[in-house]
Amino acid sequence: MEITECRAVLFDLDGVLTPTALIHEEAWGDMFRAFLTERGAEEYTDADYFAYLDGRRRDEGIRAVLKAKNISLPDGQVDDTPETDSVHGLGARKNRDFLKRVAEGVAPYDGSVRFLDYLSGLDNPPEVAVVSSSKNAGPVLAAAGLADRFELVVDGNLASDLGLPGKPAPDTYLHAARELGFEPAEVAVVEDALSGVASGAAGKFGLVIGVNRGAGADALAAAGADVVVDDLEELLP
Repeated sequence: MEITECRAVLFDLDGVLTPTALIHEEAWGDMFRAFLTERGAEEYTDADYFAYLDGRRRDEGIRAVLKAKNISLPDGQVDDTPETDSVHGLGARKNRDFLKRVAEGVAPYDGSVRFLDYLSGLDNPPEVAVVSSSKNAGPVLAAAGLADRFELVVDGNLASDLGLPGKPAPDTYLHAARELGFEPAEVAVVEDALSGVASGAAGKFGLVIGVNRGAGADALAAAGADVVVDDLEELLP
């Protein structure tokens, strides 16, 4: 399926439209390195981000890292403070740092903006939406000046409210397709995370585009990407 044949294009946010995946990676790394050192646990590595956190819902990613490091923590409450040693507390700890970094400014990827411009200029432009595991999709889109580009945003907050499992399950992408009124086979998914690519493949979407921002082209293809690029500008005619 060609991108020009798609009725809708569903974009992940962090790492696809904005370089905020790097900010997430740094914030997760700082938080987990400090926490695991305190616990005397196996150290956190850069590979842990791609294996357990990249593209996943915040709470699910934290549980995956803790399990890998043989640490047991209570889930706690969704309003736990950053000082609380719980799954939600660790999430708040990381999120506090992330939002501080976002407040310093976010510039979208130039190639992604040009790709959006290209789609909107087609004779029959597809609908576009954001499907992000992050609960900060709104602030990030606003900071990047992209908020008015998307009529639909399915983020971690909505997924939690609706009880939708996060990526690599396809549920958030399938929900977005339904909201736009299209079948998965008519829709493209654009992802940089292995979990997100696996989500698009599991949902049997018509086209799954992997954007290699560090996960590895071969790994993205193995996870189910039909096409892998280093930048969305490569898809322009």
